[in-house]
Amino acid sequence: MDPQQLRAFLVVSEHESFSTAAQALAITQPAISKRIAALEADLDVRLFDRLGRQVRLTEAGTLLRPQAEDILQRMTDVRQSLSVEPETVSGVLRLTTSHHIGLHRLAPVLRLFRQRFASVQLDIRFEDSEVGYQRVRQGTGELAVVTLDPQGQADLTSEVLWHDPLRFIQAADEHTSSATRRTTLEKLAKQPAILPGPGTYTGKLINEMFARANLRPLIAMQTNYLETIRMLVAAGYGWSALPETMLADDLHVLSGKSLAAPARQLGLVTHPRHTASAAANAFISVVREFADAR
Repeated sequence: MDPQQLRAFLVVSEHESFSTAAQALAITQPAISKRIAALEADLDVRLFDRLGRQVRLTEAGTLLRPQAEDILQRMTDVRQSLSVEPETVSGVLRLTTSHHIGLHRLAPVLRLFRQRFASVQLDIRFEDSEVGYQRVRQGTGELAVVTLDPQGQADLTSEVLWHDPLRFIQAADEHTSSATRRTTLEKLAKQPAILPGPGTYTGKLINEMFARANLRPLIAMQTNYLETIRMLVAAGYGWSALPETMLADDLHVLSGKSLAAPARQLGLVTHPRHTASAAANAFISVVREFADAR
């Protein structure tokens, strides 16, 4: 039964007139007659006796009236229960994010989310960004805040929140002049590098940059944890490419014409065929407040 048909039935029964009911609902009389006819066909009963201009409920119509009122009230109650008002949002939010984003981007987001939606239980998993995509695809995670796949993934929806430019860096040395910080991809390719694994989106961005110049970096160590890479570079074990948000006095930024390091895009990943919970929609609304201006 369509709620519009039930509503039309109740208004006609109240006014005992199709024309008056049509005016009350701001629709045409043929439209309201069509709704009543469809409801009668669906229930396989006659709901009204039409005696000239007079309309009277049949016995079946009389039985339906309180039930129709109850159905419409229940539908209203359901809509209200699914409201995204802060006081009504609860349940578990299954969120996946990378260690780097969790450390450098999400702290203020999670703080505000908890203040606004204290009834939501957060189930947060720290994984590689590639795993975040898989969890959303499989439904084990409702949404992910990760490094976005530069190639995109057609079955999932992504939304850029932050632009995250990388910089080529090496350990700071008080004896290093600004001139010696200038280098080229060719020179870097011959020096030990500490990079994310080739299966990560960040690793792919860096390797593709060298590949376009027909070069291959000399890998000394690999790890998917950017904080670990930063520590090893600062200790002098090689160069790397890290986000600007990780730069500090113990690192030197390398420069040169060929060293325009690529930029990562960080953002939301959701599944277009999975209905988002109220908790997920609430989190999305909060994290967007911290996104880069577009």
